[in-house]
Amino acid sequence: MSTMLETSELPAVFDGVKLAAVAAALYVIVRCLNLKSPTAPPELIYQDSALARFLLKSCPLLTKEYVPPLIWGKSGHIQTALYGKMGRVRSPHPYGLRKYLTMPDGATATFDLFEPQSEHCIGEDVTMVICPGIANHSEKQYIRTFVDYAQKNGYRCAVLNHLGALPNIELTSPRMFTYGCTWEFSAMVNYIKKTYPQTQLVVVGFSLGGNIVCKYLGESQANQERVLCCVSVCQGYSALRAQETFMQWDQCRRFYNFLMADNMKKIILSHRQVLFGDSLKKPQSLSDADLSKLYTATSLMQIDDNVMRKFHGYSSLKEYYEEESCLHYLHRIYVPLLLVNAADDPLVHESLLSIPRALSEKRENVMYVLPLHGGHLGFFEGSVLFPEPLTWMDKLVVGKALDTHQRKKS
Repeated sequence: MSTMLETSELPAVFDGVKLAAVAAALYVIVRCLNLKSPTAPPELIYQDSALARFLLKSCPLLTKEYVPPLIWGKSGHIQTALYGKMGRVRSPHPYGLRKYLTMPDGATATFDLFEPQSEHCIGEDVTMVICPGIANHSEKQYIRTFVDYAQKNGYRCAVLNHLGALPNIELTSPRMFTYGCTWEFSAMVNYIKKTYPQTQLVVVGFSLGGNIVCKYLGESQANQERVLCCVSVCQGYSALRAQETFMQWDQCRRFYNFLMADNMKKIILSHRQVLFGDSLKKPQSLSDADLSKLYTATSLMQIDDNVMRKFHGYSSLKEYYEEESCLHYLHRIYVPLLLVNAADDPLVHESLLSIPRALSEKRENVMYVLPLHGGHLGFFEGSVLFPEPLTWMDKLVVGKALDTHQRKKS
């Protein structure tokens, strides 16, 4: 009799275990996908000024909820991973002309020039000068999508190809792009100003490109001439402050650091002969020992310390990060400046966000936009599962540029 009772109770026990396993799995999914996080308009920090009031009135994206794809869009990791893996979905292929500029040290800077596909709504000539993220260029899908959208809204686009990033363009001097070097971006902007003397500029920087464009504008008042506005998306503002957080496992930053370092190693090694070969122009401090250290590097900081800082003669990594960060240049920018970050960006630690927050609380020309979701350069939109080709970021940047131009015109 007791045997029969024990046997009849076993299925109930198994059902309970299955139910607990399903509940645990659902809990993990909800937590990992951050499904309980609400959708809300981005947090805005700004001074009460005529510019801010005009932007809030004319740009609904600033006050409207950003709604990411329902299933996975609230996870900053998935947004970042999808951006890193595919860039964008159904990317267009805008046609541009590649321009080559010889730099004073013998390096060959390149950028791609895209003419507008329609007349600008104001009827004027406006060029977006765009600096992509780390190791990126005009052929990246997120850049192609953004350029196509800007062209259709009447903008000419000039996109810098970071020195050494294009796989089919060889280096012509023992130097490649670095964290805060503005030389190539400056040369591209000067070309645009000279070739199109009537054009006005909208300056756009993504991630590392955001640091470069802000540093460029702050380096000289002359650099801000004919600039309507500047937009920086997902940058970290200070490499010196970021280096410690980038070595932490919180939010998997150490893992992202490793992946980015591995990509940088591949790019540097693809130019190994020019950078490390026998050359009278090679930086004297760059040696075969540095090449050996490059092979074993597992972080961007190690690569920067052993290779990148030496292109510009910095004696230490601290000096390199201190001098090349835009942190000390932001207060010298007087044109309208839009700084955009995502609260769930796994690459940019929340402590770094105090920099744009403090700046926007003091300067009338600065607005800081912080949506809850978006990851690092993701900002995908979509109803449930599949994202749309255009992102919230694309619409915001082009809309901000258009609104600033309209205000200046009026």
